Amino acid sequence: MKIAVYSGEIPSTTFIERLIHGLERSDCHVLLFGVKASNHYPNKKNVKNFGYRNNRFFKIVYLLSYWLRLTIFRNRDKKRLHLKLKKLSRYHLNVLIKVYPVLWYKPDIFHIQWAKGIQDWMWVQDFGIKIILSLRGAHINYSPLADRNLAEVYKQNFPKLDAFHAVSNAIGKEAVIYGADKNKILTILSGLDLKSFPFSKRRSKSPVFRILSIGRDHWKKGYHYSLDACSKLKNQGMDFHYQIVGLNPDFEVLYQLKDSNLESHVKIESHLPMDLVRFYIQEADVLLLPSIEEGIANVVLEAMALGTLVVSSDCGGMNEVIEHKVNGLLVAVRDPEAIAEALKEVSEMTDSTYETIVMNARDTIERQHDIEEMINKMIGLYSKTLFFDK
Repeated sequence: MKIAVYSGEIPSTTFIERLIHGLERSDCHVLLFGVKASNHYPNKKNVKNFGYRNNRFFKIVYLLSYWLRLTIFRNRDKKRLHLKLKKLSRYHLNVLIKVYPVLWYKPDIFHIQWAKGIQDWMWVQDFGIKIILSLRGAHINYSPLADRNLAEVYKQNFPKLDAFHAVSNAIGKEAVIYGADKNKILTILSGLDLKSFPFSKRRSKSPVFRILSIGRDHWKKGYHYSLDACSKLKNQGMDFHYQIVGLNPDFEVLYQLKDSNLESHVKIESHLPMDLVRFYIQEADVLLLPSIEEGIANVVLEAMALGTLVVSSDCGGMNEVIEHKVNGLLVAVRDPEAIAEALKEVSEMTDSTYETIVMNARDTIERQHDIEEMINKMIGLYSKTLFFDK
C-alpha cells in the first residue's frame, strides 16, 4: 500500500513525523513530496522522499524532469491532468511542481495534511487515487468562518472525499458542517513515543511559581488572556515567573507587558531547540494553555507525559483529554480571572494533590496516546479506505 503525503514548504506535522517513525513494521510505503526534508524524515526502508530543494534552480530542474518523464511515458495522463487543472483554475507552475511527481508515482492513497490545500489535490481521484484529509486546528475551526470562499471550497469537496482523520471528536463535528460524511470520519488521537518522555512526579521546590506556555505567534493562542491573568496574580502579591516559548512579541504584547508592569515577571523566547523546550516543561510548575481554539494541543500531551501539571482553556478537543481536577485543570475560554484562580490553586496545592493529578495525567497518556495505538489505527484507516469499494 503506497501512501503519499505532501509536506509543503516546511516539514510536515508532528503527527506525520510520529507516524513515519513507526511504519517500519507495516506493509505501508510512504512517499513524501514537497520540499526535501531529509533531516526530519531519515531514510527508512519504506519511506521515500521525492522532494526538491527550496530554491529556484532546483525547482525548475525538478519540474522539467517530471514533465519529461510524463511526456515520454505517460503523455495521455499528463494531458488529462492539464485539462482537469484548467477546469479547476489550478493550472500554473506552482501547482504543476507539486502534482507532476504524484501523477508519476500514482500512490494508492493521497493523505492531505491541511484542508486549505484541498483544491490542488481533488484531481487525484480521476486517476484512481483515494483521498484522506486530516482535520486539525485552524483550517477547520475558524478559517472557513473568516473566508466564505474557503467555506464554499469545503462544501464542494468534503462530500467527495474518501475518508477523514480527525485529531479530536470536536474537530470532526466541525467538518460535518461543511458536508463531510460523519461515517467517514475517524478520530485518531496523536500518540507519543513514551520512551522519549520520561515521567517524573517531583514538584519544584523553588519559591518562585514557574508558569510555562508554548505555542506559535497567533491570536488563537490566547496570550493576551494569560498576560491579563498574570497581572491579576501580580496585584495579589504572588511571586511567579511566566515564560512563553514560540512567540514573536508584537507592539501590542510589548505594550501590554509595559502597561501591566510585568516585564520582570515574563520572559518571551521566539524559538528554542526541542530538547531545551522539554527541559523547560520538566522544570515548570505548570504548563498553561490559554488558547481560544485547538484540536488537541501536542504540548499538553507532552507535559502530561512528563509529569507537569496542565491548566488549559476548555477549547476544541481539550476536554477529551483533560478531566477537571482529575488529571489537570480546565478553565473557561477568554477568562483571565479563571486562569488566575486556577494558577493560584495549583500554587497552593499540597504535594500529595499535585502528584495525584500528574500521575493521573500520565495514566491518561499511556491509555489514550501511545504511539503504537495511533499507528495501528492510522494503518487501519488506510486499509479500510483503500479496500472499501473492493
